[in-house]
Amino acid sequence: MTPLPDRVVIVALITAVGLCFALAFWTVRLHPSGEPPLQWRQGPSAQLLTVAP
Repeated sequence: MTPLPDRVVIVALITAVGLCFALAFWTVRLHPSGEPPLQWRQGPSAQLLTVAP
């Protein structure tokens, strides 16, 4: 069995890494999170400060 040329191996590795990134970003784009991220003003300490006189 003859080994593969270096160029073929490098192209295959770059293609595999690119495919993994593409699948990861595609999955995130298809299933975005439903709720917005927690903001610092929404924390429990901010609620206590607004309620206290």
